[in-house]
Amino acid sequence: MFLSNELNSKLKTVFWITLSWVIISLLQMGYELALLEEYGYEYRWSEPGEVLSYVVINTSAFILNGFIGGLVIVFLLQTWIRDESYIRGILKGLMLYAILFILMTCIQNYFVILSLWDGLGSFFDAYLIGLDEYFFSFEFVRMFVFWLLVLTGTLITLFVNDKYGPGIFWKFLMGKYFEPTNEERIFLFLDLKGATTIAEKLGEKLYFNFLQKVFKDITKELIKTEGEIYQYVGDEVTVSWEVEKGIKNQNCIRCFGLIDQKLSDLESDYIEQFGVLPTFKAGLHVGAVTVGEIGVIKREIVYSGDILNTTSRIIGLCNELEERFLFSESILNKFPRGELKTQSKGKIKLRGREEEVELYSLKL
Repeated sequence: MFLSNELNSKLKTVFWITLSWVIISLLQMGYELALLEEYGYEYRWSEPGEVLSYVVINTSAFILNGFIGGLVIVFLLQTWIRDESYIRGILKGLMLYAILFILMTCIQNYFVILSLWDGLGSFFDAYLIGLDEYFFSFEFVRMFVFWLLVLTGTLITLFVNDKYGPGIFWKFLMGKYFEPTNEERIFLFLDLKGATTIAEKLGEKLYFNFLQKVFKDITKELIKTEGEIYQYVGDEVTVSWEVEKGIKNQNCIRCFGLIDQKLSDLESDYIEQFGVLPTFKAGLHVGAVTVGEIGVIKREIVYSGDILNTTSRIIGLCNELEERFLFSESILNKFPRGELKTQSKGKIKLRGREEEVELYSLKL
């Protein structure tokens, strides 16, 4: 079954959250076992032969809890925090966490009581007694605080991943770009048409709200095509792909069309809120680039190379050539011959370059 890039990305995040939480749970359980044995305390798993069954049962509960937690974080909590102010998102998250923690505790204690039940009397009564003892114990308070810290760490990781873009954070964390690296990448420059006129019409604050909505609405389309947002500069967005990802499924070409269609679908919303429909013009190019970390206090991953200047020049010709989307011959050469229906705009000498570049538009 085919999954969209957006859903596939979310499910991968759920998997990594689940795996991380299971590992943390196992380490914590192992630490408690060792600590209790060190000091000679007896606990519910201290009877001979019960440790293995307890570990197996609780590992199953850890997996289930991690999966539920991952789903809630990725499909609810992360969305809330993205769409609202941080404080409101965090408060909602805390309330959701309390509810979720109690639910997950009930699930885990079900497995625990099941592993200890001797078959005598009512299992339901034994389960309720076990819950009552646990909810009013120091262990419950300790675990509530512990997993609150784990949740906080998970959210911080997701925040940082949002800042750098999908996939970039882990490269940053592993130090891939600590030393400058040469790569071949595809760059798409998106520039909002008539931005100055729109800004004058809306005023500063409303125009800023307008940009926020535009960038939010197009983000899903970027994720669908596996694009990495390199930077926002005013009313411009720079998107980048590794060549393989950009060529796959014509991602770098489809991206502009998906964004255009998305904004067209939301035309009534934009007209109602702002009285104007946003449209972009775009330039697409591929070439060698140097990428590395720059900065000390505010460290960033920065791309440097002639490709960025060339792409900027390409998008600058959209108005002159009466096209909204232009791309270079270098991009066209990455695709099998005849795969793209294009129209040549001729070889053009770009400002600041000695060699002429042949530009193309898509044939409608």
